[in-house]
Amino acid sequence: MAFVGKRLKAAKATIDRTQAYALDKAIELVKSNATSKFDETVEISMNLGIDPRKADQNLRGTVLLPNGTGKTLRVAVFARGDKAKEAEAAGADIVGAEDLAEKVQAGQMDFDRCIATPDMMVLVGRLGKVLGPRGLMPNPKLGTVTVNVAEAVKAAKGGQVEFRAEKAGIVHAGIGKASFGAEQLAENVRAFIGAINRAKPSGAKGTYIKKVSLSSTMGPGLKVELSSVASE
Repeated sequence: MAFVGKRLKAAKATIDRTQAYALDKAIELVKSNATSKFDETVEISMNLGIDPRKADQNLRGTVLLPNGTGKTLRVAVFARGDKAKEAEAAGADIVGAEDLAEKVQAGQMDFDRCIATPDMMVLVGRLGKVLGPRGLMPNPKLGTVTVNVAEAVKAAKGGQVEFRAEKAGIVHAGIGKASFGAEQLAENVRAFIGAINRAKPSGAKGTYIKKVSLSSTMGPGLKVELSSVASE
């Protein structure tokens, strides 16, 4: 049996695990239970009625959260010439071509998001076995293979979140920090759920969103009342 500390026991005592809370109340409880010495991340978890193993039920995409994530992402860009200069001017942390590929092959991946111009994909494609397992492989569907590198860098730095359904049809992501205001977190939650709704796979049948839960990094999870997070 896993050890449960006094702080987590106290936090669990404040919630009813069988109850679904309205979004505002859920956020209030998550914030009040985020009592660690660091600024905990507020995380959302969604159980969807899909089977991602089937091609027509796969779910993957991005959403730009209106209030950001509270996390500073390090962005690497594969580009040459003017596009490399554009990436640097937009705030990319690492920009390169063959030199960057060599670092990646050597395991030097000090970045959280990887962007590439289309002409660089011949080079980047060789790094699939290294970047792929870490979820860093540039993908045109996610806007990370693009000629608009400056826009992609600014989006990544500005609070863009990638999402992808796992085998059991679960999607989870960080949608802010416990230090955020309640309204900021609510706006981010609704933006995330709205993006999931818009990305609904063509093969999804029956109930699409089955459950939504919120938690902080070290706090207990709690269910959110679906009617309170319905996208407008």
